[in-house]
Amino acid sequence: MLKGFREFILRGNVIDLAVAVVIGAAFTAVVTSIVTNIFNPLISLFFKAKSLDDALVFTVGDSVFKFGAVIGAIITFLVVAAVVYFVFVYPLNKVKERAERLREKGVVEPDAPITELDLLTEIRDLLQAQQAPPSVPGAGRHADPLP
Repeated sequence: MLKGFREFILRGNVIDLAVAVVIGAAFTAVVTSIVTNIFNPLISLFFKAKSLDDALVFTVGDSVFKFGAVIGAIITFLVVAAVVYFVFVYPLNKVKERAERLREKGVVEPDAPITELDLLTEIRDLLQAQQAPPSVPGAGRHADPLP
């Protein structure tokens, strides 16, 4: 039971997920700081409010509508999405494309791990070499028929 738990914890996906959660929490602090210290002062110039939460507030009866808070959430989402794309997704896609081009050309990086496809290709080539008849000089020529 403990062995199974250890295998579960040490799986690559679980470790990656844990790292993503920690990085996400730290990243949230950065985005919040950007919104609070850059966007909110810009908004206060236009809407005369200290933050987006205080901008575009409408009261109808007892109901309070805070459109500024919604706009702030949208800006935060767009900032997070842009940073994730341009810092993580785009560079990783470029690295994958480069690796694909190298593999297609037959040039494999020295540190690249051997894949199942590489092993199967090598096995196929070895089997074909074993099944091919040995080449004998002159074997391809036709001999003169006997009288």
